[in-house]
Amino acid sequence: MEQYDVIVVGAGNGGLAAASLIAKAGYRTLVLEKHNLPGGCATSFVRGRFEFEAALHELCVEATSEKQDDVRKIFNRLEAEVPLAYEENLFRVICRGENGYDVRLRSGYEAFLDSMEEAVPGCRESVKKYLDLIGELDAAQDHIDEKGINPAVLFKKFPDFLRAASHSADDLMRAIGIPEKAQSILNTYWGYLGAPTDDLNGLHYLSLLAAFIKTPPCMPLHKSHELSVSMVKALQRFGGEIRYNSEVTRFLYDEKGACVGVTANGRDYYAKKIVSNVIPNNVFNRSDERAVPKQAKKLANARRLGMTFVTVYLGLDCTMEELGMDDYSIFITNDPDARRQYEKRLDYGMYVVNCLNKVVPDSSPEGTCTLFFTLPFMPEDMPEDLTPDRYKKWKNDYAARYIRDFEQVLGVDVMSHIEEIAIATPVTFARYLATPGGCIYGYANMGWDNVVSRTALKDTENRIPNLYFCGGHGLRGDGYPSGYITGAMAANDVIRDLKEGK
Repeated sequence: MEQYDVIVVGAGNGGLAAASLIAKAGYRTLVLEKHNLPGGCATSFVRGRFEFEAALHELCVEATSEKQDDVRKIFNRLEAEVPLAYEENLFRVICRGENGYDVRLRSGYEAFLDSMEEAVPGCRESVKKYLDLIGELDAAQDHIDEKGINPAVLFKKFPDFLRAASHSADDLMRAIGIPEKAQSILNTYWGYLGAPTDDLNGLHYLSLLAAFIKTPPCMPLHKSHELSVSMVKALQRFGGEIRYNSEVTRFLYDEKGACVGVTANGRDYYAKKIVSNVIPNNVFNRSDERAVPKQAKKLANARRLGMTFVTVYLGLDCTMEELGMDDYSIFITNDPDARRQYEKRLDYGMYVVNCLNKVVPDSSPEGTCTLFFTLPFMPEDMPEDLTPDRYKKWKNDYAARYIRDFEQVLGVDVMSHIEEIAIATPVTFARYLATPGGCIYGYANMGWDNVVSRTALKDTENRIPNLYFCGGHGLRGDGYPSGYITGAMAANDVIRDLKEGK
């Protein structure tokens, strides 16, 4: 029998952050990872002479409050050095149709306001009022982190926080009086949170947007695999262990229902605390059903699975300049309304195309470039009658539709320059991540199940002693920063409980 202080299941962003911080605190820590590489979505792969970034669009490294945790602070605590390249433009968005637009938004507070005013004359003051709310929202969050949730105090000291926390992003923008076209442009990032802005919490969306405005979006110079490797090095430097090709197939419990260990490769490993970077659905399915509280099962079944994608990776035999492109991140929509973009997601409602060479010029061989198409999908969108023999044709046809659409919108020729192509679908993500339906964004962070309600009920959700969760299925939803931050949160809880003997 092998005994540890803490076992972390899964070497995704959250799991690696949790394990490294726990090991740094002096506890004997083991990470069990089913693949032969760390990182989960934070990885890359090679086709021909191209190395493709598997999932990362851009990294938001700083929080808008100095008191709140963020990616930079976590990596600094772990002494993990990762060189980054920054992009001054947030994105370009092209909306087709009668009320369409073609806009580039710049990062930085004043530059962002200037670019919004250029796109929608007269909107600057209302957009400024919207962005300035982040000051009170951060102060309220800092207060909650320090003193907990007291509705009476929050209502008295932070009334705008409660208004933002109880309304959607659309409601908040309308209440401030932002013009409709400006709202549409501001809402472009909804896909980064996996839900349209009429269902996204107002506080949540503003926090994301403000963080990207504060610090330009960036990418690791050597792709996101470098992020994962740097955290593994930190884990090992602090005395932690990681074992690859070690899928956890069973969670073990004592007679009182406390989680005490796991089984991997036919061996049992025991620990005082277990941290799961694996979605609760899978944990419960790998547990004795008598050990899982009914409330936990009901909550997992009540939640809606979040967004996934069809992703197209292209290696082109020409430079981005020769192709006729000058943008890193381009959002293409068929309608200015985020809800209609979401509902028409299978018919060019909204998709994103990234060219990493704009940020990291030598990210592909000399004389080439790469394009990365992200096509929003929900787990239930896969054709029900899709048989294995038709799967390849289906995904190739789906990718070709969007490549041709992109060519038409940008007036460029992509097809004749394709040297390498790889296509990932929800089937790919289900196989690699083992998530239900191939969902990448954990549980959909929308409606009743939003970041505010999750935060308020955080301590009541999981009633299995010794078991902690982190990752995209957690209270912040998915995305690289959320993974690291929820990992740090889980580490803080574990370290506190170990010190207090809980």
